[in-house]
Amino acid sequence: MASSSSLTLLAPTSSSSSSPPNCERHVFPSFHGADVRKSFLSHVLKELRSKGIDLFLDNDMERSKSIGPELVEAIRGSRIAIVLLSKNYASSTWCLNELAEIIKCRERFGQTVIPLFYELDPTHVKKQTGDFGKVLLKTCKGKAQEDIQRWKCALTEVAQITGYHSTNWKTEAKMIEDIATEVSNKLNLSAPSSDFDYLVGIESQMTRMRPFLQLDSDDVRKIGIWGPPGIGKTTVARSLFNRYSQDFQLSVFIDNIKTKYAIPASSDDYSVKLYLQKQLMSQLTNETGISISHLGVVKDRLKDKKVLVVLDDVDHLVQLEAMAKETYWFGPGSRIIVTTQDQRVLKASGINHIHRVKLPSYGEALQMFCMYAFDQKYPKDGFEKLCCEVVNLVGRLPLGIKVMGSYFRGMSEQDSTEALPRLKAHLDRDGEIANILKFSYDALNDEDKRLVLHIACFFNGERNGMVESCLEKSFEDVRQGLRVLSEKSLISIENRWIYMDKLLVQLGKQVVRKESVSEPGKRQFLIDAIDI
Repeated sequence: MASSSSLTLLAPTSSSSSSPPNCERHVFPSFHGADVRKSFLSHVLKELRSKGIDLFLDNDMERSKSIGPELVEAIRGSRIAIVLLSKNYASSTWCLNELAEIIKCRERFGQTVIPLFYELDPTHVKKQTGDFGKVLLKTCKGKAQEDIQRWKCALTEVAQITGYHSTNWKTEAKMIEDIATEVSNKLNLSAPSSDFDYLVGIESQMTRMRPFLQLDSDDVRKIGIWGPPGIGKTTVARSLFNRYSQDFQLSVFIDNIKTKYAIPASSDDYSVKLYLQKQLMSQLTNETGISISHLGVVKDRLKDKKVLVVLDDVDHLVQLEAMAKETYWFGPGSRIIVTTQDQRVLKASGINHIHRVKLPSYGEALQMFCMYAFDQKYPKDGFEKLCCEVVNLVGRLPLGIKVMGSYFRGMSEQDSTEALPRLKAHLDRDGEIANILKFSYDALNDEDKRLVLHIACFFNGERNGMVESCLEKSFEDVRQGLRVLSEKSLISIENRWIYMDKLLVQLGKQVVRKESVSEPGKRQFLIDAIDI
């Protein structure tokens, strides 16, 4: 099964953010009011509110033995549930029923649950022993056996979730600060995204992908997204991930595998696979110190989990064999999405559901250029001819159109008219991407050119603070230079990390090599082991 379609990599025309219909609030706190409401809880709530976190509080609800539909809806409509377990938590059937519903939501919908053990031993909660067990025993008198069993199972389950124990902290202030930070980070990671909603062609792209995804099926599927560099494979994959990841128990997007996890020529396959499985499991489960001793770990840990795994820019079969060799490694309904420019890798891995991304239509390419150049989907008055000529010259390749749109952004009609002949002279008749990028590079001043080469050769994927620190004595204003390169779409700065597209990295290294083809020692940088 294969398809061909085009994608236009447009910047959003506007942005919006809204929670999924079933997630109206950020956090639902479950607690025994008499124990903590006026003390510990009040400080936790204050810290959470200071971070803009929306909470559901049932202060005004009439208490009864069972929780009503309104409270069940509130629990299910919260992204995170905080369970504050204190000495008398189990004295309330209200609290126990809340907890049972929370654990049900965790199992059915993957709701995040964070337990806080306040002056309480988690073991007593897990085994229902000690003073906590005595309180529970008293509550259970005269209750239905079905309810008692449900409460005990919920207590055992919540006690085994990684959480916060007040006895392990020197001060409550530090504990509360860390709790609020973790909640904020988890909300940021789970926040629904509309980053891709306004890309030209993205909806048709999603429509063409649905037959491959078969999201209603419990089958495990591996899907390939294939196409040349710069055409938008990663954008398609990211859009899918942002749109559907919340429907899976676990999800991970591992980007730029070819560069980040390059395979040394002298390495053995087994060591490489162990390393790659460790990266997959670490990112999928958010466990930084995870240990992988054999290649059966992925299957053992994920065989009953519905997961979404995106492997971006794969270039070797061993990468797929390590992280997603067999469909039976993953639980029912799992989806594995692989982007690559090498169809042979997909075929060798047995992936037959392949979506080919082709060049956008002329109309889409024109809209894309106008968005980057003018912040609108059509040419400004007087720029109609320029837009058409540029789109014809760059060959409709999304990355090239993006770079050129940024280059002409803010130019007057006269400046644009004068720049166009230089663009024509630089590009060959096929409009190859290397020439497109070289044109943007040549248009920079000498200082910015040097900065491009430094990033391409040494600092791609590094923190901007570290780059500024390393280069502050070599450049007049590194921060301003980075800003210029970002505005010209030659780099992107995401969460304080600097990224340069792989095609630009290749161009930068090529520029350095051409400084002296026969004598590497005369170049400003040495970046290959053989040349060194």
